Amino acid sequence: MQVSIESTGDLGRRVVFRVPTADLEGRVGSRLREIARDARIKGFRPGKVPTSVIEKRYGPQVRAEILDNLLREGFGDALREETFQIAGSPRIEPSDEAAGEGELAYVADFEVVPEFGDIDLGKLNITRHTSAVEDADIDRMIENLREQRRSWSPVTREAKDGDLVDVEMWTEADGVRLPTEGSERGSTVIGSGMLFPTIEAELVGLKAGDEKTAEVAFPAEWPVAPLAGKTANVSLKALQVAEPQLPEANHAFIRSFGVKSGELEDFRKEIRSNLERELKGALMYRLRRAVGEEIISSYNHVTMPPKLVELEAKAMAENAVQQAREQGQAIQADPANFMDAAGKRVLIALFTGEVARRNKLQLDRGRLMETMRLIASTYEEPDQVIELYRNDPQLLAGLQNRVMEEQVTDWVAEQAQHTEQPLPFQDAIRPE
Repeated sequence: MQVSIESTGDLGRRVVFRVPTADLEGRVGSRLREIARDARIKGFRPGKVPTSVIEKRYGPQVRAEILDNLLREGFGDALREETFQIAGSPRIEPSDEAAGEGELAYVADFEVVPEFGDIDLGKLNITRHTSAVEDADIDRMIENLREQRRSWSPVTREAKDGDLVDVEMWTEADGVRLPTEGSERGSTVIGSGMLFPTIEAELVGLKAGDEKTAEVAFPAEWPVAPLAGKTANVSLKALQVAEPQLPEANHAFIRSFGVKSGELEDFRKEIRSNLERELKGALMYRLRRAVGEEIISSYNHVTMPPKLVELEAKAMAENAVQQAREQGQAIQADPANFMDAAGKRVLIALFTGEVARRNKLQLDRGRLMETMRLIASTYEEPDQVIELYRNDPQLLAGLQNRVMEEQVTDWVAEQAQHTEQPLPFQDAIRPE
């Protein structure tokens, strides 16, 4: 195979492969003869299947596989003596223009990792946040779980913060009534923000059957156009007031969360384990963000591969559309609006990849298994989840990339100038 390589820009490269047709067909013929010796096709004795039948049935697949192997070998040979690293995946396409007589030609276009020069991680300044799960955090979680399982009991007293109020209302602004006839009915927990906070506050002090009219100023961005930016009279009628009843954290309550013993001590252990898992992920997110910001600040002068950035921007736009769709929204996302963020993502990924290569960092199999077990522990059948990862190459590759990224992040933070900053658990898990 003849191979030539050329530059198509600062970070663009092109490799041209020329494969003699006779060489390809010779390998294909050899492989088809091997298949013919063992092929079992209805109507023919083993080893006696005509060549034309073998060619028709297996020829296209065999030819594609051998050509793919030849191109992979040629691509590897072409880059073996080069000092650059590939960024992204090459795009390989046939080229009739580059082919000579008796040849097949293919062109591979790709981009390379930019030159970062001497990488001195000691110049980076990283803040590593630390935190721990305290007993008070477990107490708070148990209270939250009780809140989630609360029931409501009607009361005859005046409504107060935390009560559930069934309310009937209608609004008038500038002579326009909403709704035009009748009233709207709804329910809200006072203080929850389920209704406009000003309206919720007006419900305090009302008993079932009480009515009042409140003057409410709606913000300019209010989604109901006739009320946006206007002061309206809102007529309210409390239909029912109910107070919350929290269940006891007894055996039945605890067993409902999958703790078979029903014992409070075991329940607290389970909650601690879940909170520590959540905390570990939150702290790693914070560390990755801190490392990424330092990389961007120190190496934003390095030009990134443009096509790779475009692909990342497109992926980010598609992800935004998908997330909106899952929330019941329909949006259009222009990849151009994600180019800046995509460039930063690519910079961080290529930089950390270069750090791993230069320092010969290898995937920690122990850490991989620990992460896999942590993920599996959140499911009812952990062993099945682990088997799923082991038997799905794509799923396993994604997990390997995640663990390797965390390893490199930890390593960069250790080499950099770093300080530790303790955070309470609630602050540590709060999104930045």
